[in-house]
Amino acid sequence: MNAPMLTRPIGHSGIAASAVGLGTWAIGGWMWGGTDTEQSIAAIQASVDAGVSLIDTAPAYGMGVAEEIVGQALQGRRDKTVLVTKCGLVWHTQAGNYFFSQNGQPVQRHLGGASIRYEVEQSLKRLRTDYIDLYITHWQDPTTPIAETMATLEALKAEGKIRAIGASNVSADDLEAYTAAGPLDAIQEEFSMVKPEIAKTLVPPCQVAGVSILSYSSLALGLLSGKIGPDRSFAGDDQRRDNPRFSQANRQKVAMLMADIGPIAAAHRATLAQIVIAWTLQQPGITFALCGARDPGQAQENAGAGRIALSPEEIGLIGAAATRHLVGLDG
Repeated sequence: MNAPMLTRPIGHSGIAASAVGLGTWAIGGWMWGGTDTEQSIAAIQASVDAGVSLIDTAPAYGMGVAEEIVGQALQGRRDKTVLVTKCGLVWHTQAGNYFFSQNGQPVQRHLGGASIRYEVEQSLKRLRTDYIDLYITHWQDPTTPIAETMATLEALKAEGKIRAIGASNVSADDLEAYTAAGPLDAIQEEFSMVKPEIAKTLVPPCQVAGVSILSYSSLALGLLSGKIGPDRSFAGDDQRRDNPRFSQANRQKVAMLMADIGPIAAAHRATLAQIVIAWTLQQPGITFALCGARDPGQAQENAGAGRIALSPEEIGLIGAAATRHLVGLDG
């Protein structure tokens, strides 16, 4: 665990960041049973102090709550971080397509130029910074041409408000349109042992284009953390309560997977979650693994995964165990 933190470049931007990133969806509270601001700030600061430079957030995480908390937490630590936030899920306009409601407010998918400019200024205020390292379109907007969106993002980059451009939740066609329209540095997509589909669809073209991939839900909303057993229950607005992925039968399968991974974790003096994150980072094309943490202990544990070097044999054994136990788990 004394090895240096693994760092990797973000596309062709010239920016490098820790391979393990802190994802702050849960810190926003929405769909996660609320938030504890003091604990969240402590978790973010513990992440940075443990060598995690990549901090990922978004306006939609609690309607600005996560960005506000990140902004508070990074005072005095901003120069140690590569800050990622997003645009395209909006509640200041009814333009675009309705996506969902949060706190009784309709949230639209909209990536028009004027809207992005409004959003970036709001994010800069909440984050208490004058620039964003990587700015990502959160969900795609079929009502706005990608070329228009990219033109606005490139202008913001020229103005120094953002340093790199990314897109999230894209199709292969979206990816092609983005790379044709300008310099795309990264995409952010769901990827884990239970959700490996992008390995076939998006990883190959990203590798050809030199586009980095940030995996989100790397621990499958905690399912692969080694801490959610068959007897766990979920309350309130916790999205896992009614998620079929978290059925008792599925948690039993995950428990069998964890039993197989156990000896490898023991050999590295690591936790099960650390081994899962380390394995994720060794998958072809996966540049960064975003992991949530809601207290300093979780933050430090996740950071430790960026210092683990799995052997090719261990990577193969873990992959085989995942295939054996998790095929069909995500339905």
